[in-house]
Amino acid sequence: MRRYLVISNQTLSSEALIETVRSCLATGPCHFHVVVPATHATDHMTWTEGHDRAVAQQRLDAALERFAELGADADGEVGDARPLDAIRDARLSHPDFDELILVTLPPGISRWLRQDLLHRVRRSVDLPLTHLIAEPVHA
Repeated sequence: MRRYLVISNQTLSSEALIETVRSCLATGPCHFHVVVPATHATDHMTWTEGHDRAVAQQRLDAALERFAELGADADGEVGDARPLDAIRDARLSHPDFDELILVTLPPGISRWLRQDLLHRVRRSVDLPLTHLIAEPVHA
């Protein structure tokens, strides 16, 4: 059984990710562990860690429901606000992933891409990496 680590936040319910999950399922049995970094919202003047974690948990719950509708075996967690730290934490508790799926917003609006996350992940994670670019999905 292939095990996928999925890292996403605003793009968690995107069609790009859903199509990738379908493709993975078509190749055989697999499991998805979804990590939603509790990143800070930029659309408010102030923020709290509790609010960020609550928003991330809502996105995670909705995504896990959607994965279940697709027939995917999936679980997940809210991770550190820093995506690279969230990846590292997930790998410490689940060291047996076969592939990492990183879903970001498009260049220009993606904070993760501006922070050079894609290259930092490639340098620090010894897993095959699939990078998906998706539009944000608003509830």
